[in-house]
Amino acid sequence: MNARTLGDSTLDLGYRGGGGPLNLLIDSTGIKAEGEGEWNARKHGGPKHRIWSKIHIGIDEETLEVRAVEFTTSNVGDAPMLPGLLDQIPLD
Repeated sequence: MNARTLGDSTLDLGYRGGGGPLNLLIDSTGIKAEGEGEWNARKHGGPKHRIWSKIHIGIDEETLEVRAVEFTTSNVGDAPMLPGLLDQIPLD
């Protein structure tokens, strides 16, 4: 089991295991967080302030299970996050 701290919350990643070496697929996607300012802008008009974050995930190619997760600002690519993602995967 793997746990990553996300601010005040923890994400537990269970893993059933695969039958051989781990082939880890790495990808990321953007997540738009709507803050109070954007909600007020929609309701009352005015400029919108969008807050974008990025979630980087490592997926086991065989089982398609999520093995590692990192949250960053929107300007961080996948390559710099690889060491942190690999550190989350226990040695079997």
